[in-house]
Amino acid sequence: MKLNIAICDDEQNHICALAELVRKWEMCHSHQVKIQEFSSAEAFLFEYSENHDFDILLLDIEMDGMNGVELARTLRKENDNLQIVFVTGYDDYIADGYDVAALHYLMKPLKEEKLMSVLDRAVRLISDREKNILLNVGGIVLKLPLDKIMYIEAQQNYIVIYTEKDEYRVKRTLSSIEKELDNGFFRTGRSYIVGLRYVASISKTEIKLDNGTVIPLGRGLFDAANKAFIAFY
Repeated sequence: MKLNIAICDDEQNHICALAELVRKWEMCHSHQVKIQEFSSAEAFLFEYSENHDFDILLLDIEMDGMNGVELARTLRKENDNLQIVFVTGYDDYIADGYDVAALHYLMKPLKEEKLMSVLDRAVRLISDREKNILLNVGGIVLKLPLDKIMYIEAQQNYIVIYTEKDEYRVKRTLSSIEKELDNGFFRTGRSYIVGLRYVASISKTEIKLDNGTVIPLGRGLFDAANKAFIAFY
C-alpha cells in the first residue's frame, strides 16, 4: 500500500526520531511510504490547502502558534478519514483526542513497538475504507464504499442500503450481500445488518446508531454483537 504520512512537530529532533521509526516500520512491511515533515500546524495547513493526499498525521500538541488539538479540529471539519495520532509529552489533552476522533494518543518518550502497533491499526482502517461493493440500482451500476453503509434492511425480495445521505434499493437477498461485507458489519437477525462504525450503543433487544436509528437485535445475539463491536474497535 502507498501511504502519505505527515509528521508535525516544532522540534526537529522529535521529527527526525519519528521519521526514523516510520522508516523502520516501512521496512518491516510491504508499504511504500512518503514522509512529509512540518514544523508548525500553520505549515501543515498551508500544504493541506493545496494537497489533501495525506493518510496518517503524527501530530504534536504543544506547539507555538496553533496547537495540535486546534489543528485536528480544523481538519475534522471536512476530513473524517485522516488517521490522526497525537504524539506528545503531555497527558492533559486526552479528552480532546476523543473529541477529534484521534486514532491514538502516544506519550513521549515514544516506545517503538507502540508506534508500530498504532501504524498497523491505521493501515487496517485505511484498507477498510478502500473496500467497495458494486450495486445495480435501476440498471445503473454504482460503486459504494463499505464504510459509507450505516445499515441494510431486507424488504421482501429487495434490500435497502442506507448511508448518511442516500438510500439504495436493490433486488438481492440479505444473505447474498452479507458475503461481500467485512468484519465491520454485524447481522442482527433476519432483517438487518448494521455497520459497526455507526453504532452508538447496544442493549439486550436493540442497537442504536449514531443518528438515532434503532435496529432490533435478535434474541440471544447480545453477547455476539458486543464481541463484534469491541473487536472492530
